[in-house]
Amino acid sequence: MQLARFLVEAVVLGKQSPNQLVREHPISRSWFYELLARYRRDGPAALEPGSHRPTSCPHQVDQAVVDAILELRAQLSAAGLDAGPQTILHHLAGRVDKIPSRVTVWRILKRQGLITPEPHKRPKASFVRFEAELPNELWQTDATEWHLADSSKVEILNLIDDHSRLCLASVAFPTVKAADALHSFYSAVEEYGAPARFLSDNAAVFSGKSRRGRVALESELDHLGIQCVHSTPYHPQTCGKVERFHQTLKLFLAKQAPAESLAHLQLQLDAFRSIYNQQRPHRALDGRTPLQAFHARLKASPSLTQPTVDYRIRRDRLDADGRVTLRYLSRLRHFHVSYKHRGQPVMLLVAGDHVRVLAQDGALLRELTLDPSRDYQRSAAPTLVRHQVRQRSANT
Repeated sequence: MQLARFLVEAVVLGKQSPNQLVREHPISRSWFYELLARYRRDGPAALEPGSHRPTSCPHQVDQAVVDAILELRAQLSAAGLDAGPQTILHHLAGRVDKIPSRVTVWRILKRQGLITPEPHKRPKASFVRFEAELPNELWQTDATEWHLADSSKVEILNLIDDHSRLCLASVAFPTVKAADALHSFYSAVEEYGAPARFLSDNAAVFSGKSRRGRVALESELDHLGIQCVHSTPYHPQTCGKVERFHQTLKLFLAKQAPAESLAHLQLQLDAFRSIYNQQRPHRALDGRTPLQAFHARLKASPSLTQPTVDYRIRRDRLDADGRVTLRYLSRLRHFHVSYKHRGQPVMLLVAGDHVRVLAQDGALLRELTLDPSRDYQRSAAPTLVRHQVRQRSANT
């Protein structure tokens, strides 16, 4: 453009011949006369470089679509939910006539300053990723810490399905105990069926290896024929899916009003679980919700072949004589548990006619098989006590 300005000014100001200048310099005759006309019409400003942007773009995204994208971004972010391009596209369906591509949504968000490009990461092809082939093939569980409005610490126990990412349980406790983990597990079994394998870390409520024993949850998994697996110590990547779920859950809770109590926090957890399972599209599931992925295939089951059993969990309290009452086959059954623990709360694990009674710390107080012909079951010492008595008799 510097050459064009020089030649135009040579003609206009220096009275040089346009034809001679065109012959002597590498410039098109038609273009040179176009520049002369511009200069005479608009002055020197006409020779300044202009924008090459087209005056119109037929395939440009409508402003209404852009507004809908920005509105969804604000709504999802305010609710503490994922607000990426894929999620926005999921919620955009039905609101606009023509759905843009995921890359277009990303560019719109970037243009508005809502996305900060990150450095290039290693390609996904280099990842070593495991996923169970069927729902209920593997469950993962873990507990994470949270704070109430008064800064008191509580724990949230999360349980998810490895294949579908379905949140099977999300329950708040002051501190997760062995009986709490067992109750949450059985609640999930009642709703979704039993898994083939169960994965957790080495926390005391999940594993008794550090004490050279078995905790209540491990004993129940063995009884049901479910393979119990624990992650490598100090390697949280083994339980990576439930660890990632903790982050998603906490992003949601951080946008809510601080919970005043455990009951308030549990309401927030129930609301998030409903959104996460039924409404929120999951990128690892090709945009499906976890509930859709869970019901898309047949379910795995424990390797131990057992007849169909009705599983129940009851929380009760022993009476003044150390007894408890349970309804079985439409009749009340009464049986003695422990006079030493009379008046204390207990948990009853009922699998058909098989009953286990646990104390609050997960200790087994009594295990029996109900006799359907008797309303008052025979009194007997707990299985563990009988075993100890036999050992003492053999030693003496």
